[in-house]
Amino acid sequence: MAIKEQIEWLRAELHRHNYNYYVLNAPVISDKEFDDMMRQLQDLEKEHPEYMDANSPTMRVGSDLNKDFKQVYHKYPMLSLGNTYSESEVSDFYERVKKALNEDFEICCELKYDGTSISLTYEDGKLVQAVTRGDGEKGDDVTDNVKTIRSIPLVLHGDYPSFFEIRGEILMPWVVFEELNREKEAREEPLFANPRNAASGTLKLQNSAIVASRKLDAYLYYLLGESLPYDGHYENLQAASQWGFKVSEHMKKARSLEEVFEYINYWDTERKNLSVATDGIVLKVNSLRQQRNLGYTAKSPRWAIAYKFQAERALTRLNQVTYQVGRTGAITPVANLEPVQLSGTIVKRASLHNADIIDGLDLHIGDMVYVEKGGEIIPKITGVDKDARILVGEKVTFITHCPECGSKLVRYEGEAAHYCPNETSCPPQIKGRIEHFISRRAMNIDGLGPETVDLFYRQGLIKDTADLYQLHADDIKKLDRMGQKSADNIIQSIESSKQVPFERVLFALGIRFVGETVAKKIAKSFRDIEELEHADLNTLTGIDEIGGKIAQSIISYFQNPVNRHLIERLKAAGLQFSRSEEDLSGYTDKLAGQSIVISGVFSHHSRDEYKAMIERNGGKHSGSISGKTSFILAGENMGPSKLEKAQKLGIRIVDEDEFLAMLS
Repeated sequence: MAIKEQIEWLRAELHRHNYNYYVLNAPVISDKEFDDMMRQLQDLEKEHPEYMDANSPTMRVGSDLNKDFKQVYHKYPMLSLGNTYSESEVSDFYERVKKALNEDFEICCELKYDGTSISLTYEDGKLVQAVTRGDGEKGDDVTDNVKTIRSIPLVLHGDYPSFFEIRGEILMPWVVFEELNREKEAREEPLFANPRNAASGTLKLQNSAIVASRKLDAYLYYLLGESLPYDGHYENLQAASQWGFKVSEHMKKARSLEEVFEYINYWDTERKNLSVATDGIVLKVNSLRQQRNLGYTAKSPRWAIAYKFQAERALTRLNQVTYQVGRTGAITPVANLEPVQLSGTIVKRASLHNADIIDGLDLHIGDMVYVEKGGEIIPKITGVDKDARILVGEKVTFITHCPECGSKLVRYEGEAAHYCPNETSCPPQIKGRIEHFISRRAMNIDGLGPETVDLFYRQGLIKDTADLYQLHADDIKKLDRMGQKSADNIIQSIESSKQVPFERVLFALGIRFVGETVAKKIAKSFRDIEELEHADLNTLTGIDEIGGKIAQSIISYFQNPVNRHLIERLKAAGLQFSRSEEDLSGYTDKLAGQSIVISGVFSHHSRDEYKAMIERNGGKHSGSISGKTSFILAGENMGPSKLEKAQKLGIRIVDEDEFLAMLS
């Protein structure tokens, strides 16, 4: 046998045995025979580098060379799922889907694995890229590290599409996690809090040889591409399992709400017997066509929801309640607790949220309280053991004045939180707004953090965000823990932030209720900050996903002369307060001034795609029919109430083909 043929034969055999062992759990050769074949292949590849292959089984051992990760944009955004902890909200989700589709549908029930999300791209049956979730739009390219995970195929078999993406969860099995923590404990190193953190931390290591030693696992749960074999999500994953992917055998299709609850109730107990961590159930509409028609909200798909299992809870003593002031002035009460072990971590503090929560719990200092982690992340107090209440201290009552500046607190109608109204002089609010402004997802000013902001504020160098652009290296280098190099780096990073696009500048301003997603929507709807500043309530609420609460907050922000003056200073400093020419390309005024309602089920594009088309062509999408509605873009199964109202008001009905012709 020729050398090249021998190498290719060894690779094919090792891929096959790897799949048998790590995916099927059905090895047909011994570990020694596998290792002998691997060593033979390594030797041949070393002697004949001209036959190198990036997807050879030898790549799974990793490299000890450190490598920086580059950022990669996802072809399809990786959105998060809406979470629920109650069966009533699962019922609400089911009924919403039923009403929106107005046709039969199936729900695919899956275990929600508690690891770190990954997106894998395959071309001609070979793994070409692995990218972390990141911020949902872009993530880190961790392909070399992922190649060390033996349950992820490097080369596929069977009848697969020529190009597709598959997503899943990278996990650290319990037995590997416990062994890793035993080793760390022996070396007197800090322990990992849970398998999720361990898997995430491992995947981001720059040394892939260490990643290989950590024995990560993976389950794949979603297939994307232009030429998938089936319309059914469940059926596509069954096909993917035939190509070599590790897909959960515990997936099940449900044809009724009762079957959904049967699945949830079974796994609420049985999950504790699994070899990897799970924290809930994911429910997805099975048909991809129906998924497209249901579309997305600003943050998550309308066709899926995650039901989270109830969190672990512990009993401990309440020692004290303190209060924190946020950047919006919101006052958050914090319970200081006797340290207690909970879900793998030591908990010393827990949020009490607001005055109503405190009153509802009837808290006293010294009470024995139940603590749990909401979503197993943020500790919170959920109850009091009143039978253990002996010789406790005074009742906990919410403060009336700001603990930082002494201003009398206010509580706005319809709000649960209390606020310090002293926006311009309350130090935590000022520093909080600056910290938000410089954060990575906003202006991304490196070299500055909470401690540096606090130092600059105390030294009188900055009192607001615009002051950052008046700083000089000479002002900074003489401060504690600074120097010429640090000062130069900070000034350079501040200068670079002037190139941050309009949408992120809007987010950085810290307008209440305007997060990243809303800022992007606004930036696409207005050419510049002046146009936004003069927008009225109707114009703002005409933007997809922006309701009255957000719109009123934006209007209030621009009505404040302090904020308008701040923006003028930031504009003078050179920040981007308008859309770039590149952003404006592809936009037309074909639908300018028109308010359009979308109703029904479509075949050419999804609802979200039609919303984007309307906005790109100068129109406004509206969720309800009124006398101001220009026309209704109607698909099949248009809601009867909307049709009746449209006929009553004499509003024109436009079908898909006519609408697309209007834009062509």
